[in-house]
Amino acid sequence: MRKEPINQISPKGLKVWRLYGLMHSAIIWLLAIGAGVLNWWLEGPWWVMVICVVLPILYTYIFVYLFPKLRWLRWRYEVREQEIELQHGLFVVKRTLVPMVRVQHVDTEQGPILRRYDLASITISTAATNHTIPALITSEADELRSRISTLARVAEDDV
Repeated sequence: MRKEPINQISPKGLKVWRLYGLMHSAIIWLLAIGAGVLNWWLEGPWWVMVICVVLPILYTYIFVYLFPKLRWLRWRYEVREQEIELQHGLFVVKRTLVPMVRVQHVDTEQGPILRRYDLASITISTAATNHTIPALITSEADELRSRISTLARVAEDDV
């Protein structure tokens, strides 16, 4: 089996994924507080209150700390002259090779949270699928988009 790709996404990507986890966790906390207040008001069983406390704590730990860290550690990519290799996944690590001759166009995307951290994502489109490299420094993303575009044109000319 080949060595894993050498490039890793920006450490700022870890901060962004944790921020997304915090936003999702805030919703879970609000729902749990609402359920806990309703349970208290209706004088429901005590174990519902325990669930209303334990579940959000567990959810917050998993989606703010654990999953973003694993995701960041596993995300790798490498752009070669003939192909782009991507590796990602939490529990099942998926490795993808995208031949340069199949690349149709390359886009960069930057929402408000990514912009705040000076990050962007690259989407590589082929006839059948789209592949995304998330959380790259904006200047690196622009440079990588140009490089992939140039290599894809060269690969197309060679065919």
